[in-house]
Amino acid sequence: MTDYVQEQEMEIEALEAILMDDFKEIHSSESGLNTSNRCFQITVYPQEDETDESNPSVVLALIFSHTEKYPDEPPLLSVRSLKGIQSGDLAALKEKLVQEASDNLGMAMIYTLVTSAKEWLLESFAQDGDTENAEEDEVAKDEIIVPHGEPVTADTFMAWRERFEAELALERAKLMPDSALAAPKEKKLTGRQWFESGRASAKGAASVDDESEDDEEDIDFDDDDFEDDEEDMLEHYLAEKSDTSSHSSRRAA
Repeated sequence: MTDYVQEQEMEIEALEAILMDDFKEIHSSESGLNTSNRCFQITVYPQEDETDESNPSVVLALIFSHTEKYPDEPPLLSVRSLKGIQSGDLAALKEKLVQEASDNLGMAMIYTLVTSAKEWLLESFAQDGDTENAEEDEVAKDEIIVPHGEPVTADTFMAWRERFEAELALERAKLMPDSALAAPKEKKLTGRQWFESGRASAKGAASVDDESEDDEEDIDFDDDDFEDDEEDMLEHYLAEKSDTSSHSSRRAA
């Protein structure tokens, strides 16, 4: 002969150990069940653990009471919304749980029903949560400010690089000593300057050649110092500055 009371007590102890704070005994008058036997309420969340989400959108209360010959006959069942579940959905869930109870006669089934209720919550309300998250993502995308400006292409990059290298060459030229900048002017003496300086003699001419060679050595640059395009920019800058200095000297004379 089956000891139904003992089986029922053992199941209650197991549920208390597994569900802990989500399992509690309530008065029969609060259960909504037509019984004077002991009644229990289990809080069901759509997550594996209620701590997975601090504010779940739906929460369910599964209420049950053992009948005299449980588990050979189904328990009394009731479902109640603690948050966010409509009465029509509760009716569909209760029908589902009653059917599962009938399918599991002869064995302790309350935890199986709790698992089924949790799965139903996930299937029924996860889609709504995904829709809300998708809407929030769309709003976030709309709030993102996309910077506008000139698109970078190979042509615009090369143009910028040429400007940058030219500016770099000119800046390096500005840092050169004045003697280097004055060297081209030294080579191109006027006839009057040549005569007054006493360099018309062969010896003077030789001195001019020596000085010119020295000056050329002073402004000689290694290939490693500048790139070819930078040398072109530098020579252009020096030529312009030399011409400007020559014009200024002639005006002063």
